[in-house]
Amino acid sequence: MTIMDAAPGGSLRWESLSHRAPTIPHAVPIGAVLLAMAAVIEATARTVGPGVRPLFVLLVALLALCSTLPLAMLAATGSAVLIVGSAVVSMVPFGTLTVASVVALLCAMYRLGRRGSRLPAGALIVLLLVPAVLAIGVGLANRETDVIAVLVAALAPSACWVGTLHRSGRQTRQYSADRDAVLDTLLEHGVRGERARIARELHDVVAHHISMIAVQAETARLTVPQLPAAGAQRLSAIGDTARSALTEMRRLLGVLREDVGTDAPLRQPQPGLRQLNELLDETRAASGSGARLIVDGRPDPLDPVVELAAFRIVQEALTNARRHAPGAAVDVELHYRDDELRLRIRDNGPGPGAAVGGAPQQVGLGLAGMRERAAAVGGRLRTGPATGGGFLIEARLPARAERL
Repeated sequence: MTIMDAAPGGSLRWESLSHRAPTIPHAVPIGAVLLAMAAVIEATARTVGPGVRPLFVLLVALLALCSTLPLAMLAATGSAVLIVGSAVVSMVPFGTLTVASVVALLCAMYRLGRRGSRLPAGALIVLLLVPAVLAIGVGLANRETDVIAVLVAALAPSACWVGTLHRSGRQTRQYSADRDAVLDTLLEHGVRGERARIARELHDVVAHHISMIAVQAETARLTVPQLPAAGAQRLSAIGDTARSALTEMRRLLGVLREDVGTDAPLRQPQPGLRQLNELLDETRAASGSGARLIVDGRPDPLDPVVELAAFRIVQEALTNARRHAPGAAVDVELHYRDDELRLRIRDNGPGPGAAVGGAPQQVGLGLAGMRERAAAVGGRLRTGPATGGGFLIEARLPARAERL
């Protein structure tokens, strides 16, 4: 499985949590070679004697090798099949099985159970019952081989079961680690999403009203006739304080937006498109500039989340127009279509990059917030210079928000 983790700057990287196959320690091949040497020595010592043909000794030695050495050369299933087959052949026709071969067989069954190969494990356990049944029923070559056959048939399932338990425990620990990592990541992204929501609300609502205070204080100072010097000074101080508050808020928003990407849609929207007239009236009263609302199509009610996003986009666009193009007229257009709402906000100001009050315009967080709001409901937003001058914001929002 994979999870997302946020890298610096808000980008996402994917981290793999896939289960890795257990590696075989170097001690296993070395131990298998030692078992093979011990098995060959034991098998040769048992079979060499008067009247024993060299071919028989050679076959027994080869079976001893086949019942131990595959542990170091093959994977779990292949080595288990070859070792069990060699052990059965050693017990039934030849009537002999070394202690080293028994140890190798139990190790092979343990590895098979650890790998989770149930069908091969069951088939091999059934195959090991053949010499045990023969030993109990008719007996094999000698009493010692009979005991070994029964012992192997009893211990092989236990070794496989122990391997299965070890595998289950490892998977449980890995699953718990993966689950904790996923939960931590989800919690972290939830916190970042909430920070983005708070930052957006502060920027769109609180900053909007503080900006209105600054504009109204400056307008009152310049337009009220016969204003006492003390009153003008206080209005100027109010404007300066409001602008300082905006500066501090932008710094706070920068902290809140660190490593924050787009988040899920808001679930408790408040204003909607019905409040646009009030918003435009407030803009006209504060700046004294013209602001028109143009509606095209049938204004059917939209998803409340979409209406909230559209309202906030218009609100931020009007705030930007007052800040960067003071005195410019603004047209807000709502184009209703069957499955979407098209927003178009244009001002006739100097356009992006122009100097305002002797200082070049600074790019703030408003455009990023508008794009986030559009993306949060499944829409898209485009900004740039308008044809013939001014600044243009275009957004296309679905009639129904895309919900996760």
